[in-house]
Amino acid sequence: MTEQGSLVEYGFRRVIITITAIFCALLEIVDTTIVNVALNEMRGNLGATLTEVAWVITAYAIANVIIVPMTSWLSQQFGRRNYFAASIIIFTVASFLCGNATNIWELVAFRFIQGLGGGALLVTSQTIITESYPPEKRGMAQAIYGLGVIIGPTLGPPLGGYIVDHFSWPYIFYINIPIGVIATLLTLQFVKSPKYAEKTSKSDIDWWGIAFLAMAVGSLQYVLERGQEDDWFNSTAIILTTITAFLGFYFFIWRELTFRNPIVELRVLKNGNLRIGTILSFILGFGLYGSTFIIPLYTQATLGWTAQQSGMLMIPAALTTAFMMPIIGNLLQKGVPQQYLIAGGMLLFFVYSFWGYKILTPDTSSDSFFWMLIVRGIGMGMLFIPITTMSLSTLKGREIGQGASFTGMMRQLGGSFGIALITTFMARQTVTHRGALVSNLDINDPGVIQRIKGIQASFMAKGMSPDVALQSAYKLMDYSVSKQASVLSYMDVFLYIGIMFLLCIPFILMIKTNKKNKVDISEAMH
Repeated sequence: MTEQGSLVEYGFRRVIITITAIFCALLEIVDTTIVNVALNEMRGNLGATLTEVAWVITAYAIANVIIVPMTSWLSQQFGRRNYFAASIIIFTVASFLCGNATNIWELVAFRFIQGLGGGALLVTSQTIITESYPPEKRGMAQAIYGLGVIIGPTLGPPLGGYIVDHFSWPYIFYINIPIGVIATLLTLQFVKSPKYAEKTSKSDIDWWGIAFLAMAVGSLQYVLERGQEDDWFNSTAIILTTITAFLGFYFFIWRELTFRNPIVELRVLKNGNLRIGTILSFILGFGLYGSTFIIPLYTQATLGWTAQQSGMLMIPAALTTAFMMPIIGNLLQKGVPQQYLIAGGMLLFFVYSFWGYKILTPDTSSDSFFWMLIVRGIGMGMLFIPITTMSLSTLKGREIGQGASFTGMMRQLGGSFGIALITTFMARQTVTHRGALVSNLDINDPGVIQRIKGIQASFMAKGMSPDVALQSAYKLMDYSVSKQASVLSYMDVFLYIGIMFLLCIPFILMIKTNKKNKVDISEAMH
């Protein structure tokens, strides 16, 4: 399909192409998480509810999930360089529009468009880096790329926090504009397009496949996001979108298996390792994006930290992962079985989650998080490259790109599921815990009476009248019950995510890998 030799670059050109591709990958990934710490500001500024503002993250993720599987096909249609440049331009223009949004639904719509541009940046930048290096140097190229992919989600919160604290939330979008302009110019100047086989004729374009995929993913995401607020299947809208999602997936699978030129090649999933790899990528996305979503939320909402403080907390873990990536790459090239590394990573992720479960209180200190997050950083390093390597270890040629699309899509989908399920689960658990705590507070209990009187006295000492002081004492008591209930629900999330990772370990150790098929990491990172 491509003339590999003509795409290998040397010297200055190769450095420029690598920097451009990594910047584009970082733009896309940082933008997935940079908004997490700004959600509170956006909510106040645009007069939105918590559920509405969650769509700012979700819309971007839906667009990503729809576009990623189509990327290799779109590159063939328009030429890779043109498609890559167009994606950067769409992303950059949408960033400007996001910053100028005047209400929450405008912002959500522009985030969706931004996601359509961004989804292509990740997969395409990886392919461009791979093909710009001769085969013997690809391991190093992919290690550099891998750093960007793992550090990106963790860089988002501190960067977002700094911008929100020192400027205002629109600037988290405006910073993309200068980088986008430079990246577009460098792409048009330096990136080459491979020679593809002939393009698909208009009658051969899988329009139905595209429509079914968008319908299925969009509806599923709506169900996940709105389910909790709309009381799940007591809502007509939720029932209709569930049916739409089911039919969308059914017809999408039927179409892709019967059409002569499918937009997503599902037959590649006959490969056992890829099937397991797509499931593991989903779980990885769930853990990676779920934990990057929940920690800033807990530190800001419960502990009262600023956006910047909660973002800075994640940096040591990101640096640890960066340090781990080349080490893991080396171990894989020396022939250490991928499943051992993945099992080790899953075990560390369980340790991190259980640690989180143990240390969360209504006033946990920042020092308590340090080693727990370092463990997360090591675990992430041990999961990312081995999962992708294993998924693609028995694929050949064109199948590698198609397999890569699946793992990329499933990682993103895992993140969307993770965030939606965590918010739903926490809302339910908070109500349950609050009910349990309140039932233990007997108004005639001498201990409770004593406590209320003590708070009332302290308010009266500040000059309040007895009846106002009593009301304030009850309010404070109520607030501390709510806070305790929300901390208990955060603890539950950590515990269950940990158990999910722990349960995966025996299945991973049962996987057979082909010893002869030692994989070039460059293929695996696709």
